[in-house]
Amino acid sequence: MDDRMFKTAMSKFATGVTVVTTETDDEVRGMTANAFMSVSMDPKLIAVSVAKKARMHEYIKESGQFVVNILSNEQEDMSNYFAGMVKEKWELTFDRFEEQPAIKDSLVNIACSLYDSHEAGDHTIYIGEVKNLSIKDGIPLGYYQGKYCKITE
Repeated sequence: MDDRMFKTAMSKFATGVTVVTTETDDEVRGMTANAFMSVSMDPKLIAVSVAKKARMHEYIKESGQFVVNILSNEQEDMSNYFAGMVKEKWELTFDRFEEQPAIKDSLVNIACSLYDSHEAGDHTIYIGEVKNLSIKDGIPLGYYQGKYCKITE
């Protein structure tokens, strides 16, 4: 099994799409992530996996808090922007949620404080303790085999 085969196999698992946001030095930082999951009900914990080479890796550590924004199917552009697929700089405005930047019109915003972290190969799994969340109705943005996909009700 080589890297390509492993990546292809993992792409067969359909996921939603999130953007993780935080703030350091009065600047909003963000990255697109589909490696996200709930971990525990008591306490309420979530996990997001971040590559050690990603700039966001240090930003989360430095900030000690972050927001996971679960994107709607109308936010593909946000996913592309925070995945580095858009080269020009956008002037974005963010909602403030639990004193952290949150992406407007996301289906869910999950405000977390950093609870723990675990090194796992070339990634770090950040465990966030959920401080609060907000929920909106809508259909999530899906991701399958390296492409966005439509999820229907």
